[in-house]
Amino acid sequence: MESTNRIPDTTPGLADDDKDKTNAAVTVRNGNGSEGSVEGLESPPLRWKLMAIVLVTAIGFGSQWSSGITSAMKSTIKKEMKVNNKQFALLEASEDFMVTVLMLFSGVVTDRIGGANAILYGNIIYSVGSILVAGAAQTRSYKFMIGGRVIRALGDIATQVAQYKVFSSWFAPGNGFASTLGFELGIGKIGAFAGKSSANIIAKRTGDFAWVFWIAVFMNLFTNVMTVLFYWFTRIANKRFQGTVDPATGEQLAEKSKKLELRKVLQLPWTFWAVMAFSMFQTSASIVFLQNATELAEQRFGTTSIVAAWYSATAQYAGFFFVPLLGVFIDLLGQRITALAVCGILMFLAMSLVCFANTVQGTAASFGVFAFAVNLGPTPIIDSIRTSMFDSSVFGTAYALKITMNNAMNIIVRIVTGVIQDHDKNSYDRVTIVYVALVGAAVAVSIALLGLSWKFVDLRQLQWSRKLRITRRNILIDRKEVFDKGSKISRTISLGCFVALLVLTCGSWCAYFWGVATGKH
Repeated sequence: MESTNRIPDTTPGLADDDKDKTNAAVTVRNGNGSEGSVEGLESPPLRWKLMAIVLVTAIGFGSQWSSGITSAMKSTIKKEMKVNNKQFALLEASEDFMVTVLMLFSGVVTDRIGGANAILYGNIIYSVGSILVAGAAQTRSYKFMIGGRVIRALGDIATQVAQYKVFSSWFAPGNGFASTLGFELGIGKIGAFAGKSSANIIAKRTGDFAWVFWIAVFMNLFTNVMTVLFYWFTRIANKRFQGTVDPATGEQLAEKSKKLELRKVLQLPWTFWAVMAFSMFQTSASIVFLQNATELAEQRFGTTSIVAAWYSATAQYAGFFFVPLLGVFIDLLGQRITALAVCGILMFLAMSLVCFANTVQGTAASFGVFAFAVNLGPTPIIDSIRTSMFDSSVFGTAYALKITMNNAMNIIVRIVTGVIQDHDKNSYDRVTIVYVALVGAAVAVSIALLGLSWKFVDLRQLQWSRKLRITRRNILIDRKEVFDKGSKISRTISLGCFVALLVLTCGSWCAYFWGVATGKH
């Protein structure tokens, strides 16, 4: 039975953290707020959870291998396919465009059918798109490559959400979710590093850059094998076990829901949108910077594309070992907003160096700082999104909103920076100013979040450790009840942010189609 030692709600959004230090018994709560007993429920044992992590991580390793090869060969692709910076930006933006169109739909479907099914279908489509991209590289067809990238994006859309949806159904916030994220992201970085650093070597040694994309096809075959194994594993697990319970809130986690609940998408907590504001600037800045990092290294260091690819790959993936450690730190000690602030400040330092100290030494220093800073972002952002939500049944849709937002920003920033670079005689002197502005906004948001966390418990709970989440579980349950009842202010904020995201998405579509149709920014 649930403890009756409850904290009365006095002011919405506020609470005294010191009022409750007791560890109450866990009561199971499902997605609609009803309660039930934990008796009869058998949670998956640790060895099954570890096997799920290994399989999903293996899937991520294969897909990440091909994620960075296009940006690593920017100079080669522009030369071999006879395209300029703006056209290359449109090539990269083609996937972003498809993501903004279909990602939200994919998130809703993933919440309904489950992560394992979505991964299976998505990887099949992704492999077909990879074959078409390789064929386009073989025939040197720019338009054909855009078509292949669009089809490949359809598969990528399904798998991006599905992997983390699986993790959210096996692990609760502060109870393994961040550690699992960190491990998967760390191994994924190894795969991406291998692909990005070897891309130009393969192109040089074989004499045809198309071989890089054909090898990516072979890696996708490995990914499909791992996907089938995980699908089979999940079906067995669903028959043997009945679910995992969040020890802090008593919520029973599930991989899929019985029905679509679009209403919940329009009523996400304001803290979710606060984390989204940080991600909008920081994630987009890092992605677009990394798209151009290899060519930037070629220009600043005066070296070959092979050596430059090693520099940029090192800047992106050198800190892979740190990502799992960060996940464990967040699970045990919390401090998610603090991690976001440190990430933003270090990113700002790195982009300032690359912008204002445009010497060999300054650029090398910026790459070094960036290598550490970029690894501080993904895990706390994703874990903060999950932790801020009172209902995990729509986590897939919530994460899909994040990806949609980031890709909409990517389209706009990529096309604008591509045009700026063409007008600046292929130099990065003016483009880097855009990077500084983006991460500067991220720093401002993170500092604001730190300040607001002192006042609002809904935001402050992102700082709580595993122990505090459990001992203060009554606060979380009370806040969920207040949220479920709803308030006009809360729903207005959520709806306003959702509409703003739609406006941003439509703006990115306009930028993309304007660039395709007219060749202008």
